[in-house]
Amino acid sequence: MKLPVCGEEQVIMEAIRNNTVVVICGETGSGKTTQVPQFLYEAGWSHPDSDNPGLIAITQPRRVAAVSMAKRVGYELNLPESVVSHQIRYDVTTSEKTRIKFMTDGVLLRELSQDLLLTKYSVIIIDEAHERNLNTDILIGVVSRVLKLRAELSREDRAKIKPLRVVIMSATLRVSDFTENSTLFTKPPPVISVNARQYPVSIHFNKRTPEDHVAEAFKKVSKIHDRLPEGGILIFLTGQNEIQHLCKLLREKYPSLPPKAALEERKRIRQAAELELKRDAAIPGEESDSDDSDSDLGFDEEELVSTKDGKWEYIYKCEYGKFTYTISYAAPLHVLPLYSSLPTEAQLRVFQPPPEGTRLCVIATNVAETSVTIPGIRYVVDCGKAKERRYDIKTGVQSFEVDWTSKASAGQRAGRAGRTGPGHCYRLYSSAVFDHDFEQFSTPEISRMPIEGVVLNMKSMGIDNVVNFPFPTPPERQTLSKAEKLLGYLGAIDTDVKHITPVGQAMANLPVTPRFAKMLVIGNQQDCLPFVIAIVAALSTEIAKARRRLMRKKYFESQIKHAGLDRSSDILKLLNVVGAYEYAGATAEFCEENFLRSKAMEEIRKLRWQLTNLMAALFENVDVWVDPKMLPPTKRQIKFLKQVITAGFIDSVAIRKDVIENGGQGGTRFKNARGVAYKLMWSEEEAFIHPGSILYSQEPPIALVYNELFKGATKTCFKGVTAIDTKWLPEIGKEFCSFGRPLDHPIPKYSEQTKDKKTVYVVPSFGPKGWPLPPIQVEMHRKGTRWVISA
Repeated sequence: MKLPVCGEEQVIMEAIRNNTVVVICGETGSGKTTQVPQFLYEAGWSHPDSDNPGLIAITQPRRVAAVSMAKRVGYELNLPESVVSHQIRYDVTTSEKTRIKFMTDGVLLRELSQDLLLTKYSVIIIDEAHERNLNTDILIGVVSRVLKLRAELSREDRAKIKPLRVVIMSATLRVSDFTENSTLFTKPPPVISVNARQYPVSIHFNKRTPEDHVAEAFKKVSKIHDRLPEGGILIFLTGQNEIQHLCKLLREKYPSLPPKAALEERKRIRQAAELELKRDAAIPGEESDSDDSDSDLGFDEEELVSTKDGKWEYIYKCEYGKFTYTISYAAPLHVLPLYSSLPTEAQLRVFQPPPEGTRLCVIATNVAETSVTIPGIRYVVDCGKAKERRYDIKTGVQSFEVDWTSKASAGQRAGRAGRTGPGHCYRLYSSAVFDHDFEQFSTPEISRMPIEGVVLNMKSMGIDNVVNFPFPTPPERQTLSKAEKLLGYLGAIDTDVKHITPVGQAMANLPVTPRFAKMLVIGNQQDCLPFVIAIVAALSTEIAKARRRLMRKKYFESQIKHAGLDRSSDILKLLNVVGAYEYAGATAEFCEENFLRSKAMEEIRKLRWQLTNLMAALFENVDVWVDPKMLPPTKRQIKFLKQVITAGFIDSVAIRKDVIENGGQGGTRFKNARGVAYKLMWSEEEAFIHPGSILYSQEPPIALVYNELFKGATKTCFKGVTAIDTKWLPEIGKEFCSFGRPLDHPIPKYSEQTKDKKTVYVVPSFGPKGWPLPPIQVEMHRKGTRWVISA
């Protein structure tokens, strides 16, 4: 049903009262994310004495949206932060008084693993469902089951537990994935269509699609600022580097202070005005000092006004009169970046009014596409592209690819200009490209990302048969199968019955990926857990800044300096960085000198505290604390840490191509890793050590594990490399190893006590391709008439 504005509140509230699930959609967002919680709050929902005393929960896919929405609703309802609260990864404002709670969907998923019935909530509002975020899809699937359980328990004893209501909010009209999916909802929920925007937006296409969209955006913003009336400008680009480059160009052209030439012109005109006004005001016959051109009459008031043609008008007033004149240069731009890795304080600056006399100009990634409403935006400049992480299920190769976004996303971007008044959207591509190259909707994240973490969380909730889970868009069976295999390799699930193991249950309680959780679970040996926690915290965050070409030498000097612990591991280098950062007092200056992002390093500190507290709470006999001045690990501990890393990445082993071709017996000597190819476990593709690795300038190791397999412009590269000893693989990766017949030489040695045991040498074969490894010594025992390797 399509609603008139005046009837929206009544119809929405009636639908929520009468249905367990309601879908609200609007083509480009309508502001209902803030209004629906207000409707519910004002109707008495979440009040302790009402029929629905549980909290009102609103989920967002992005942290900045959760924080800004909470502030906006609190402001509009005139309620304190303790009542309208937010909870994101490291920032919590909830209290006993909280009645409306904004959070990321990941936070609510973690709460589900502790309380499957979500007993403290009466309404769950899942916002931005059209983005098809991985966590959002899983949340909708799990909540669809929680609804049925809550309904059944409520029928048995309504005084004890109340039914749950779910509101799914989608800014596009593609809601069939939710409403027509019988595995999600047996009864199709009602769909309420609200007005898309309050004001019209004019769409302008380029005649031709430029090759350099950043340069084209700079030209377009310059024309808007110089020629068009006041109003904020929002530019969509694909990534942080592009945003910083355009910020620099615009700040140079439109500085926050007037250029020197304009200041000199202002001074000259003002002096002339003072003399003219004084002559006009002089009393005949009185002595005048009008020839003193440097006199200063001490103007009582100075006013600065920006005109419609982009120029500045100065108005001076004094006891002699008023003088107005115009200096012909454009008003300054208040240029602000907006992307996910910015500190929260910097992100929130875009919602504050710009300084008087300036025009707001926000340059953002698609983080500003939905949820976030920036006040005063009248002009949108859309490059039409987005950077997305792509994952090849077969090879495990990940890549960041810049490609055209969807038509639905383009509509979302245009809608940002119509929230507070009539606006314009300038698309930096032709209408032909839009019609032929843009998909209607974006690909759901669950179809292009690894999902082993999701599968582990679902199994921890008792959902063993993941194939039958009600996904809004089911992933391919191959993806699910690979995720279950990886969890089997990590010991998180039983490979035969697919049930979660005690180790897997412990891993599911940790807010990191299964690989990192495995490292934490096995890391409490040889006093190494604080080091493992620091490593996992660093691996969970992107800490390195993009290096400028002129600073490349200094960048590599910084890398070598932090490789002091062990020059055969990029991951241990991160451990050194974390320790040095803490030892230096966790200052922004340290980050700047060492090409680190301050926000990321601060997140690592918070994650270290969080993981330390969790490990101490979850495991008995774990005595661990955060030591900001922790001493570096010993050589023995470094060896153990590399083995822990190997266990976490046991399915991400690569061996040098020349060694494999030589039957595992040595290989060619190389000065450095340039052009040295490695074979991968799961594909025929060859990969190379990335030039940014500390191992690149050394003799390349025979075997390594890697954190990421990245598709570059010309070849596939490893990132996060750690050199390993091939002798570790048969012990750490038993499930990947098979063993040949015992070798005749060295000669087998029988046990002195019994002839039923002997020590022999065998040649292990590792991985699905049976890579030959150097011979290892194993113990065998007699089992009937056969000799088998002892466990």
